[in-house]
Amino acid sequence: MLVPDFPFAYDDWLRHPAGLGTVPAHRHGTPVAVIGGGMSGMTAAYELMRLGLRPVLYEAEQLGGRMRSEPFPEHPEFLAEMGAMRFPVSATALFHYIDALGLRTAPFPNPLAPSTPATLVHLEGRTHRARSVADLPSEFQEVADAWDKVLQDRAELSSLQDAIRRRDIPLLKAIWNQLVKEYDDQSFYGFLATSPAFASFRHREIFGQVGFGTGGWDTDFPNSIIEILRVVCTAADDDQMTIEGGAQQLPRGLWTHRPGRLAHWPAGTSLAGLHDGTPRPAAVRIGRDAEGFEVKDADGRLDRYPAVVFSPHVRALLTHVDSDPSLLPAELWTAVERTHYMGSSKVFVLTDRPFWLDTDPDTGQMAMGMTLTDRMPRSVYLFGSDPGRPGVMCLSYTWNDDSLKFATLSAEQRVEILLAKLGEIYPGVDIRSHLISEPLTITWETEPRFMGAFKANLPGHYRYQRRLFSHFMQDDLDPRHRGFFLCGDDVSWTGGFAEGAVTTALNAVWGVVEHLGGSTPAENPGPGDVFHEIAPVRLAE
Repeated sequence: MLVPDFPFAYDDWLRHPAGLGTVPAHRHGTPVAVIGGGMSGMTAAYELMRLGLRPVLYEAEQLGGRMRSEPFPEHPEFLAEMGAMRFPVSATALFHYIDALGLRTAPFPNPLAPSTPATLVHLEGRTHRARSVADLPSEFQEVADAWDKVLQDRAELSSLQDAIRRRDIPLLKAIWNQLVKEYDDQSFYGFLATSPAFASFRHREIFGQVGFGTGGWDTDFPNSIIEILRVVCTAADDDQMTIEGGAQQLPRGLWTHRPGRLAHWPAGTSLAGLHDGTPRPAAVRIGRDAEGFEVKDADGRLDRYPAVVFSPHVRALLTHVDSDPSLLPAELWTAVERTHYMGSSKVFVLTDRPFWLDTDPDTGQMAMGMTLTDRMPRSVYLFGSDPGRPGVMCLSYTWNDDSLKFATLSAEQRVEILLAKLGEIYPGVDIRSHLISEPLTITWETEPRFMGAFKANLPGHYRYQRRLFSHFMQDDLDPRHRGFFLCGDDVSWTGGFAEGAVTTALNAVWGVVEHLGGSTPAENPGPGDVFHEIAPVRLAE
């Protein structure tokens, strides 16, 4: 995911033998507050520890954030991925840590993916079974062809992706910067509707309901087309993997991992060891004065720090943390206020076995397949292939307006409605008879600490995103605004992707090192060292 806005090779920086940098010896052991124990906060804390600093982690709930793998109470060996559950192989910075922990991955069962045994598309009461787009009626192929044509004709997709593969930064920037200038004010739907290839409303409707790759796109239609083009050109929607044993293993693994290369700390040091096994409770206030920062936690404890890394959704600065106004300059607060989050709901159940693999003796078709529908479930995912063990069903995965349909329903009500809807799609399949556990559900927009699943910029929000992303570059800030660093996927150019959580955490690490008088090795410059050479385009204000 070499993001064209800021095409820095984080994977190269991470694996370079010279390391990420050094801090002066007298700074070794210096405490740095890291607020939030999701993937971004854990990455920042882990790398700051490796540099010889003492990260002090604050976490309000559980380590992992939106990497939340929740066990079924009756069968805790089986998990529901309530948040992040699929990761593109192009996310090479993320996979650096997956590989470091020795975690195993497997292909995610997206619609029409080679590893998905069956896909069923249900639109307007009609069903279509397929293994590839070629198995669907011709109008679906027409839609797929229209999308490809639009991307080539209006977004130079082939040239963009070729530049990413070759890491031809000048060409990548030249193409992308022009696209940003041209399309920042246009929505995804507006982009389609003004494209000759999508002159047909019917084609736009099918594309919105079904899409290609991970499924339907219509819940993204209000967002900036720049958001969509970025996902497509970085292959973020392709070749996605799942982490076997649960995605939450990754942030929790960084908590306990003992890196082989450490400055200052003795061999065998881990983040858990530095915290006596438990992070601090929620940070409820961040104060600022001439000497640095004061963080107050939920237990009333006050501690002082020369630097703070803040990784939760930036909206938490407005709602859950008493934030000193001087933490950010006024234009950054405006960007925080304007941040827009996508909603998302999921409903998981556990079954006695993966019954969907049963074959109809008359038709030879599987009982069920990965399902895309224009009705309330929208997306159904099936996990498990061992007939002697239980299977996991994601009965519904929805975003935005589709997610809000679930917000006021109890878990039991959600399951009843979904079973009724799926009974219309699969009239001969008795899903209920296979259920063996209570459902697990979530609606991220009603989760108090999150209030949304992930960020997605609206048309005209590029300038705000540039301010948030570039915040780790603080030389031009007034001294009273320095030392506080934002990170997380909503600060990145790829909201909703763990890769953005990792890369912005690495930006914050570079910023902390710089703030404390450290530096990066000449042979391995960091993102701040080359920022002005590859900086995101600055649109006129």
